[in-house]
Amino acid sequence: MTSKPAPQTSESTLPEFMWDDALIKRYDLSGPRYTSYPTAVEFNQNYPIEQMVEAAARSKASNRPLSLYTHLPFCAHLCYYCACNKVITKKRDKAMPYVERVLKEAAMQSKLFGSDRPVKQLHWGGGTPTFLPNDVMQELMEGYAELFNLQSDDERDYSVEIDPREVDQDTLPTLWKLGFNRISLGVQDVNPEVQKAVNRIQPREMTEAVLREARQLGFRSINLDLIYGLPHQTPESFAETLEAVLEMSPDRLSVFSYAHLPDRFYPQTRIKNDTLPSPQQKLTMLHNTINRLLEAGYEYIGMDHFAKPDDSLSVAQRAGRLHRNFQGYTTHSDCDLVSLGVSAIGQTDDAYFQNNHDLPAWEASIDAGQLAITKGVNLTRDDRIRRWVIGQLICQFRLDRQQFSADWQEDFDSYFADELSRLKPMMADELIGDNGQVLQVEPAGRLLIRAICQIFDFYRKEGASQRFSRII
Repeated sequence: MTSKPAPQTSESTLPEFMWDDALIKRYDLSGPRYTSYPTAVEFNQNYPIEQMVEAAARSKASNRPLSLYTHLPFCAHLCYYCACNKVITKKRDKAMPYVERVLKEAAMQSKLFGSDRPVKQLHWGGGTPTFLPNDVMQELMEGYAELFNLQSDDERDYSVEIDPREVDQDTLPTLWKLGFNRISLGVQDVNPEVQKAVNRIQPREMTEAVLREARQLGFRSINLDLIYGLPHQTPESFAETLEAVLEMSPDRLSVFSYAHLPDRFYPQTRIKNDTLPSPQQKLTMLHNTINRLLEAGYEYIGMDHFAKPDDSLSVAQRAGRLHRNFQGYTTHSDCDLVSLGVSAIGQTDDAYFQNNHDLPAWEASIDAGQLAITKGVNLTRDDRIRRWVIGQLICQFRLDRQQFSADWQEDFDSYFADELSRLKPMMADELIGDNGQVLQVEPAGRLLIRAICQIFDFYRKEGASQRFSRII
């Protein structure tokens, strides 16, 4: 079955989207999400901190702008589907000691990366960042302002993940005063039966109230998160959730597939297998969701993400400026990433490095006045070339040979002769086209972009994709 391509806005120059069951069945294997290349499974488990220090020095010398990420792991409630690194607690007094340690870590990293580089992008993720009391959020941001060159212009991209259940009358005004201008709201599903099954009771009116207040304050590019594949969901019930969300009219939507892995994530053992939708029902939900969002005027950014045509993500994609990092799609491709807090991953032009995943171990390192880096990888020139190629395909859905040659002083066809040979079946299936100058992801290939990117992944040549989720 091939659906009729959904209408695109006249402004869009990107290929239309097309759904093909036969191709999905053929290519829906496992594969990375490419928030980094090399992916996290390639990280050295005993990465020397000295190498991170050297990478930070090279970054400082480049004087590139910075992106600042903070992982805030605390949650007051356990959502059964969650696979994030989190700490479930009702004790708000845990927040300040954690923030004090984050600022201690920030002071160390500020010296390494340079305190004068403009922080164009800032993000608080979790966990539940709004678990922090308002005075603790203020303490953290004021501490950052002393250690880093925070920005106040309209070009900044300062975002925070929000659980509407953890918002009081002062939360959003406090975040706005602290300099945040974008928010992402966790919704997942508005159906009460589904909410009860995943232990996330969140009335639709609660979400709408937060959204309304955020708009009144001036927040822009407001994102809502949905998850399909949760217990008791059906194509019909999820379509109803989608209509409710469309009435809220968010600027961006993230629609994620639930991966049921109770052996890896203990909270998921609370979800009964017989309440989950079938794989075919999940595919139907995704198909219907994409068609409905395109019909409603959203653009398919790729990899679960949608945005209105005038949103900065859509604008950046049309201009070929979209980028992807550990937080997903971003418009700030020129930033090195300084990451703080337990399990956070930082990035420079030629290295990735990750903090200890264990909270007590991370705390012990910071208390000892040491960085908490435990994993990482230094990129070879080949890694950087392949990262560029994968980034072009997964963000812009196209790759220009002339641009590749200008950036890397290499001939694309010679460098990737083997990969081009292995792309031929995908070209025959019209997932990707090649006119000699440009590789263009075709309408049927957009949903299967992870499979296309894997062709250029040196570490996946021998397989080993079973460690990743399914592509769809």
